[in-house]
Amino acid sequence: MRDERLGMGKSGSRGASEPIQNLSVKTQRSKLRIFISTGEVSGDLQGALLIEALQKRAKAIGLELEVLALGGDRMSEAGATLLGHTSTIGSVGILESVPYVLPTLRVQRQAKQYLQQNPPDLVVLIDYMGPNVAFCSYLHKNLPDVPVVFFIAPQEWVWSLNSFNTDRIIEATQKILAIFPAEADYYRRKGGQVSLVGHPLVDRVQAAPSRDSARSALGIPPDQTAIVLLPASRQQELKYLMPVMFEAARQIQNQRSDVHFWIPLALEKYRAAIVQAIQKYGLRATLLENNQGQTTLQAIAAADLAITKSGTVNLEMALLNVPQVVIYRVNPITAWIAQHILKFSIPFVSPPNLVEMKAVVPEFLQDQATPENIVQASIDLLKPENRQKMLTAYQEMQTAIGQAGVCDRAADEILKLVVN
Repeated sequence: MRDERLGMGKSGSRGASEPIQNLSVKTQRSKLRIFISTGEVSGDLQGALLIEALQKRAKAIGLELEVLALGGDRMSEAGATLLGHTSTIGSVGILESVPYVLPTLRVQRQAKQYLQQNPPDLVVLIDYMGPNVAFCSYLHKNLPDVPVVFFIAPQEWVWSLNSFNTDRIIEATQKILAIFPAEADYYRRKGGQVSLVGHPLVDRVQAAPSRDSARSALGIPPDQTAIVLLPASRQQELKYLMPVMFEAARQIQNQRSDVHFWIPLALEKYRAAIVQAIQKYGLRATLLENNQGQTTLQAIAAADLAITKSGTVNLEMALLNVPQVVIYRVNPITAWIAQHILKFSIPFVSPPNLVEMKAVVPEFLQDQATPENIVQASIDLLKPENRQKMLTAYQEMQTAIGQAGVCDRAADEILKLVVN
């Protein structure tokens, strides 16, 4: 049943639909120009995975791709020509987004000017809610003949808000590629053309090292308890998450002499702040270099536990069967406005809990994200019986999220819009 919902046969192919290799190109160009817009560290990763799949699928039908993008270093490494760098200008929250408004508007303006003069054959928008919803309106008005795909659409199916963004997305897009079943159901009900492809991290973890090889590479002794700390991929998280996370880590190491902390560096610009915090809290910790995300994958694979910010990395941990404690904090004023004025209500924030809208991992939001709560949940998850309960819940979640080949399925759906 799950394979059918994802549009796959037993082998992970497109089943009864026509194979992409047998299709011919609609465009008259020998080169297909695709523009991809995304932001932040996670979007850069997802964009890079998609670009690799698009290149592979295009080559199979003899089509040359030119990929233009708003993104980051990973997308550039995958073959995109960047029109603007957006992996470092993301934020979550009302007040938190203010410093990034002008930089975001600047890169968007540059991209729009370029696209107006050099129209693409197709546009793919990945996550990055505010800027990409704005792009929907722009594209619908100024480039109405260019097909638009939204991959990982805004989570209005989770929030208790109006559907203004949803209406704009559905009006502008020819296809929405959903990563969660609830997301697909929501956008279908609203009238969108939706395909459920699964989450791209399912593909990424296929290349993850085993626990034993990861621990060997990092030099972790068999009797050492390795805990990964992931405090920040956004600037605001250094301020609101890192202090409470590192204080909890300090208390854990006071209780457990066998603990050592591993901290993958998301962005180089965070190095000084994290090094200073390690010293301030007296942590037995190793800061790992940023190696296009591979170090993060290795550290997660080696870990006995993760204490982490909310984000796509939570799903990575779940797919690698690493127990985790998730925390989420924003500016207190932002939290008050969201709760009392916008009536913002969310059942969950972390992807493992969003897959089927049920609690899989513990989440501590805003005032509940205290060192005491984090320590208690962490110590509990280091106990074998509690660890096993979470791993069992992970298995059910993994069944719901689909099989490997996500980015290939997404690439096929995208290319179908420009081939016969």
